[in-house]
Amino acid sequence: MSIVAASLALSAVALPASATNWWNPAPPQTIGSTVLNVRNFGATGNGSTNDTAAIQAAINALPSSGGTIVVPDGTYMIDAVKGVSLRSHTRLSLSSGAYLKAIPNSAERYNVVKIWKLNNVEIVGGHILGERSQHRGTTGEWGYCVNIAGSSNVYLHNVAVADSWGDGVLVGGYGWGSALVMSDGVVLNGVKGTNNRRQGLTITPAYRVYVVNSSFTGTKGTAPQAGIDIEPQTQGKVSQVRLENTTLSNNAGNGLEVHNNVNGLALYKVTAKNNKGFGVYTGGPTNVTVQSSTLTENYLFGVSISGTTSYVKIFDNTINYNGDAWYYAHGVSIYTAGWSPRDISIAGTAKYVTQYNNVVSPLRK
Repeated sequence: MSIVAASLALSAVALPASATNWWNPAPPQTIGSTVLNVRNFGATGNGSTNDTAAIQAAINALPSSGGTIVVPDGTYMIDAVKGVSLRSHTRLSLSSGAYLKAIPNSAERYNVVKIWKLNNVEIVGGHILGERSQHRGTTGEWGYCVNIAGSSNVYLHNVAVADSWGDGVLVGGYGWGSALVMSDGVVLNGVKGTNNRRQGLTITPAYRVYVVNSSFTGTKGTAPQAGIDIEPQTQGKVSQVRLENTTLSNNAGNGLEVHNNVNGLALYKVTAKNNKGFGVYTGGPTNVTVQSSTLTENYLFGVSISGTTSYVKIFDNTINYNGDAWYYAHGVSIYTAGWSPRDISIAGTAKYVTQYNNVVSPLRK
């Protein structure tokens, strides 16, 4: 299909909702006025005492209108098999030197912090850690630092999530079939995911997820090992995801991996660099925009538009010096002019893909 024909076809469909600027990097929250400190409920933060019950007691002591839970500096050991369950209209405020750290366990599945079927929830500051280097089991891949399921108006900002047995953050639905509740209106601003085992961030059934000023790096351990994986599978759909000013680097898999049942994905000023897979891989979403981004020095193509992906625009990007696996294997500088295109791959099964004004790797003359 020609670029002109593809452009006409693209204009014939409804524009993604991202064109209406639904995103807000600091969404307003309805948080209660009560403020409670976990130290007043027996939390020690000494790095050895199990502080799960004390922190949960502070949360449970809030009135129905919610409030703010303050966590001062310290390392608070959490029984992640139980996890800490937040409540609606509640802010979890971690000081810069506060760590919620999972106690080593052998479970296939755990959650340090749970946000399940809630609304108006905020986590700000500090560090939320898994226990991957001390994990006592060998199976499973579902240990999460923060698990957001079926919740609305959730705001995570300026928080680090690291060392999980599974994912740094999971955003998705609660339940299946007719009982499925999708997450709606989730913002991650200034979230840093590092050294997680399966993904830095996974998005399953959800509507309007905005990731901005964040980074997901160093994922390694069990497949897919991506910085971000958007993969609702058959549980439901993902609709309207915007990634902005976010870095996906040094992951053992793809920087960004996107599968079927996803509609409305925008990348703006995203950096995907030095990932061992593709910078960006799409295997079936529709209505995708990649704009003003830098996808470089990845081991496979910078962008792979694969499967049944459709209605894609790739423009104003720097997508160069990718396909590096061969260069490294043969001791050739990755900045060498190539013999064939190495930056953008578009499968014959993909439909209505346009690309223009992109900087790509030089070819030998």
